Amino acid sequence: MIILLFAVTGIFAGFAAGLFGVGGGLVVVPALLALFAIKGLDPAFSVHLAIGTSLATIVVTSLSSTLSHHQKGNVDWDVLKRYGLGLVLGATLGAVTADVTPGPTLRVGFGLFAWVMALQLASGSQPKPSRKVPGLLGLSASGSVVGWISSLFGIGGGAMTVPYLIFHNVATKRAVGTSAAAGLPIALAGAISYLAVGLDAQGLPDYSLGYVYLPAFFAIVLLSVPMAKLGASVATRLEPKLLKRCFAGFLALVGASLVFG
Repeated sequence: MIILLFAVTGIFAGFAAGLFGVGGGLVVVPALLALFAIKGLDPAFSVHLAIGTSLATIVVTSLSSTLSHHQKGNVDWDVLKRYGLGLVLGATLGAVTADVTPGPTLRVGFGLFAWVMALQLASGSQPKPSRKVPGLLGLSASGSVVGWISSLFGIGGGAMTVPYLIFHNVATKRAVGTSAAAGLPIALAGAISYLAVGLDAQGLPDYSLGYVYLPAFFAIVLLSVPMAKLGASVATRLEPKLLKRCFAGFLALVGASLVFG
């Protein structure tokens, strides 16, 4: 029964990612927290397990998204090379930070982050382009911050990368495509780090590989990729502002449940 619920999580996460243009981690992490609670897992490590598993699923979905955007010429690989150095460093540090952070603290932190994303989606605000893309040092430093936050909360980082690139005069389509590609090094470095730091953790459920729960990973990945394509197709026919505000309301409720939960 729990496997079916993991699969449903993959359906909703993939569809939401394609429909709203946000990372599936914003859906996967809270869903896994709820399912792990049903499963009776210890809250001391269930948050870490949810975040590590989320990052592992994002490796697969971001790879699919990157290939699609690359074929359309929407990935600025020159920017990504400089930005990616910081992303990998930040994602690794994020996993280490999470490993020494109590589970309840991480849960509340994710709830607060969900509120921030809800406000951003509801307002629809984007920074006005005003400057050129920074050099190696500037992009690497920015990537480190984005990678750290993304790995800490198990998300792909697109909600931060897209506005950042637009602010530096990168065309919107290129910003979205480059952001999709940036999700791959974040998720890969983060997932490997969560796997590594969780190898010595005590009390993890069977079929866990560090802080990656394999049954949930495979069930979510199996359906999230095709559903992301369906969500993107549906999004072209519906009013995007209304959709994003509806999803913002969902995130606000998720944030409240985690902060007060």
